[in-house]
Amino acid sequence: MITMAKPFVIQIHSGFGPLHYDFMLACGKALATWHLSRSPAEIGVSEPIAARKLADHRLEYLAYEGPVSRGRGEVKIFDKGTYELASMEENSWRVCLRGRLLQGRCELSQLPAGGDKWTFVWLEKA
Repeated sequence: MITMAKPFVIQIHSGFGPLHYDFMLACGKALATWHLSRSPAEIGVSEPIAARKLADHRLEYLAYEGPVSRGRGEVKIFDKGTYELASMEENSWRVCLRGRLLQGRCELSQLPAGGDKWTFVWLEKA
């Protein structure tokens, strides 16, 4: 089930807890968002990194760089492009990324304990 390409963005989020990456996929009128503990560019295929599911973000974050409201640090775009959704279940999203820097197939999977704890893993990098 490959769908039409939609935009994605990965922002570097600093100044609010440890440096992390906000991975956002356009999904309807919002951005499905995960906090990634490391850069997806730093890991190889099958090497999972910790992710945390966040509340959906506004579409404006697709192009936004600068301070985050209420003193929550700053964001800068690390990568952006389009993605195609290969499959989506309640606890697993598989997407094909076509970014300026990052390209390939990846999966976001909720850990068995549930809640906001997920992992990000590359299935294939281009």
